[in-house]
Amino acid sequence: MPPRKKKDVKPKPLKAVLWESADQLRGTLDAAEYKHFVLGLVFLKYVSVAMAEKRAQLESGLRDGSLLASLGLTGVASEDLIVQTVEDRRQYTGAGLFYVPPNARWEVVMERARLTLEGESLGEVINGAMDSIEKVNPALRGTLPQEYNSPRVNETTLAGLVKLLDRLEFQSQVGEDGMRAGARDLMGEVYEYFLAQFALAEGRKGGEFFTPESIVRLLVEMLEPQEGERVLDPACGSGGMFVQAEKFIEMHEGNRFNISVYGQERNLTTWRLAKMNLAIHGIEANLGEEPADSFHEDQHPELKADVVLANPPFNISNWGGERLGMDPRWTYGVPPVGNANFAWIQLMVNKLRPGGRAGIVLANGSMSGKSGGEGDIRRRMVEDDLVACMVALPGQLFRSTQIPACLWFLAEGKGTRHAEWIKGRVGEVLFIDASGLGTMEERTLRELKAPDIERVASTFRAWRGVLGAGAYADVPGFCRSASLEEVRSNDFILTPGRYVGVAEAEQDPDAESAEAKVERLTKELLLLFEEGVRLEAAVREQVGRL
Repeated sequence: MPPRKKKDVKPKPLKAVLWESADQLRGTLDAAEYKHFVLGLVFLKYVSVAMAEKRAQLESGLRDGSLLASLGLTGVASEDLIVQTVEDRRQYTGAGLFYVPPNARWEVVMERARLTLEGESLGEVINGAMDSIEKVNPALRGTLPQEYNSPRVNETTLAGLVKLLDRLEFQSQVGEDGMRAGARDLMGEVYEYFLAQFALAEGRKGGEFFTPESIVRLLVEMLEPQEGERVLDPACGSGGMFVQAEKFIEMHEGNRFNISVYGQERNLTTWRLAKMNLAIHGIEANLGEEPADSFHEDQHPELKADVVLANPPFNISNWGGERLGMDPRWTYGVPPVGNANFAWIQLMVNKLRPGGRAGIVLANGSMSGKSGGEGDIRRRMVEDDLVACMVALPGQLFRSTQIPACLWFLAEGKGTRHAEWIKGRVGEVLFIDASGLGTMEERTLRELKAPDIERVASTFRAWRGVLGAGAYADVPGFCRSASLEEVRSNDFILTPGRYVGVAEAEQDPDAESAEAKVERLTKELLLLFEEGVRLEAAVREQVGRL
């Protein structure tokens, strides 16, 4: 009897595999822990596939002779040269990829999962793979999870998970030029997925890990980071802000590698996630020597950045403000101990170079709250002409919180000392009410689409006086440029709805004029009066007959 033909296993899209991976781990780990366990394996598969793709490209180029010239050789490549070249770490790192040692490659992990490799347990093999990758890739040192030999997850469950993740499909990661192609925000996607599926298990802590991509894109489109600039995120989470900044520079024909990235994150797991995420994208980032709190253990004390952007945790009360007192960073006033919103704002302002710019996601209460001196701090910031633009966001943009949010855009020395970013807007603030934008993707989740982002960003560009952006004009119900005097008359409340007014009703070209409408309604009213008199006479007549 002939052997049974092996059934082809088709690759699966990311979300389908992640859902099945949760099924594999259910009952073994808590829902909130799934992502930490799966994340390292997704990373291992991802970098192994990228290396295999580059390896095949190198081998093909050597065999057909197209790569020999670049190596300074002629003729036919020997088998020894081919083996030597495809195992040369520099061939991969020079292309923006990771070199994965032989013992750490996905196929080795799969062999052990299929029980075709004797020796160490599967958990030990995976831990060894992570350790080997870290040793040959300094950017990943101390980053990759190595907890796969835990008694909490048995060998059978782990093998099933590895086999499942083997079915993940990835886009091509190597371009025709042999260099790394633009990678997805894969680590962020994995985290977002688990946050969405297990939001109740995560609670509000989930907001520490992932900022919705549409909000990040809007921040980046508004701030427009340029190559050669220093970009800082003091609450960097999974590093998504930096990924979008890189994409923006590349889309505008800049050199995505010519950007200095600085971040800080206090949560160890999230700090490791950010390092993995940025490493996948080939972004060299300084995230500090260790995970640390930006308020109390500044990892970049001397840094002055061109661009600061962040989505810090909303309204946190346990930030240790009582230990900071008269900190020199509190330029506009001591923030309340019970709410860190204005501590975050002032920390970021302190990190700006002269003429620098910042974009910050905060809870709506930051625009109008007065408790604990917040109103006075906000007043001093406005009076100093620091506030450039306020954007009210639509609700339901975040999976992990329903707190409505807004965007603050700050320009150090706006129009007075440094006019690089904003021209001719001394003593003005742009208010944009974007609360009506976005599309509901799920019952409780809204997303800003590309036209929404472009509408807000192009309005800001026009207001800033960017060449080619067109003339700015107020749009009732959407945007308005208000003077500091007007803001002062509103007691320094920065809620856009106070300034933009109500949208004008669309005019129907076929609608009757106001004069014609009054004339028509008057005639109808007089006819009703006449009908009333007639009915009254008829009723009297009937009553008289009784």
